[in-house]
Amino acid sequence: MENSKTFKSAISGLSFDEKEKIYGREIHDPILGLIKKEYPDFSTEDCIAVNELNVYRQKYISNYLSTEIGALSAMEKNVISSLKEDKSIVSIVEDEQETRTLGQKVADKVADFGGSWTFIIAFVIFITIWICSNVYIFLNKGFDPYPFILLNLILSCVAALQAPVIMMSQNRQEEKDRNRAKKDYMINLKSELEIRLIHDKIDHLIMHQQQELIEIQKVQIEMMNDILNQIKK
Repeated sequence: MENSKTFKSAISGLSFDEKEKIYGREIHDPILGLIKKEYPDFSTEDCIAVNELNVYRQKYISNYLSTEIGALSAMEKNVISSLKEDKSIVSIVEDEQETRTLGQKVADKVADFGGSWTFIIAFVIFITIWICSNVYIFLNKGFDPYPFILLNLILSCVAALQAPVIMMSQNRQEEKDRNRAKKDYMINLKSELEIRLIHDKIDHLIMHQQQELIEIQKVQIEMMNDILNQIKK
């Protein structure tokens, strides 16, 4: 009579009440897979107790959560490492050393000085001193009397030389702007590709998590049904 009310578990060899018997064919596939990993000889016709089945159910849920946490941690490490190792286009733009010839340096200096208030004020003072010295000091009998032909020649030479030098500097600046525009385009393109990659990863994670959550819900429902059946009995 006692033997008819008990059965022996196929994995532990212990005896349990007949009410707790669960056949392998009644076990959900993911849980059955965990059992077969530890007990390869376990078949769908073997029996285990509900308490033993709940241990594997909890182990399945625990493994899933550990896997998800591990995946998130790995993703965070990948992001951090990619940020640390990112010698990207942005870094190249900022760290790029500019090489200039002597002529380009002179052109830049002339353009900077010629386009400043210092040059304008100094040139006005120079012209004022030149005119006043010839008119009031030398009484139009000095080195450049009125109408100041020498001064006009100097001004014409300065303008003739200054204009192409400034144009040289402006052309080089335009070339730098074009190169920077190309690099900005490359940066934007790289950002777009990375955003698309992130979207693909997120979509993959969402699909994967949805499937796993469905499996966990099935396991939880089975556990609740077992508890309800035990209460009814």
